[in-house]
Amino acid sequence: MQGLAPVFVGDDLLLVNKPGGLLSVPGRGPDKQDCAIHRVQQHYPEALIVHRLDQATSGLLLLARGPAMQRCLSLAFAERRVHKGYEALLQGHLPMSGGSAEWQTVDLPLQTDWPNRPRQKIDFEHGKPSQTRYRLLGHEGPNSRVLLEPLTGRTHQLRVHMLALGHPIVGDTLYSGPQDQAPAAELPGLRMCLHARSLHLPDWGLQIDCPPEF
Repeated sequence: MQGLAPVFVGDDLLLVNKPGGLLSVPGRGPDKQDCAIHRVQQHYPEALIVHRLDQATSGLLLLARGPAMQRCLSLAFAERRVHKGYEALLQGHLPMSGGSAEWQTVDLPLQTDWPNRPRQKIDFEHGKPSQTRYRLLGHEGPNSRVLLEPLTGRTHQLRVHMLALGHPIVGDTLYSGPQDQAPAAELPGLRMCLHARSLHLPDWGLQIDCPPEF
């Protein structure tokens, strides 16, 4: 599927591994029509989008095969019956809490930074509640490898929450300055080291894991 690796193909849904740099859905303008859903529909015309990944984010993208399943899956997402896990490399050494790599939670409200769209920002007065769980896997050179679990689904949530910890995601040019991008240059072909690694659909008895290339 032209750069999209199928990970799971079922009668009602399918999962693909979206590469970083590819839009999930078309944007505005003729130069933004190449996207994951259009590529998938060349092979599965009935495929419909259920959720999105940021253009720079790689990993598991779930699609429904038909409008009935799209409604079912969209409802499951809305009711938080779909569990997503991400893996990322962060700049700097994220400290362990209490000497062990336990799950921690970031609870910071987010809203759009309108003068600087598409950036999002922490806003305690007007922001929407946003929670992210994270766990340190280890330190690799100057970076930290972490698992991330979004408990809410705000735009750029993982990216802003990691920035708030003082450890932006490696290669994230939107939320860290050019001087911070040297680590990404050492990882060929990667735009941003954030990967949608796992997807658990309890209602369908599915648990899919797709490790990152970085």
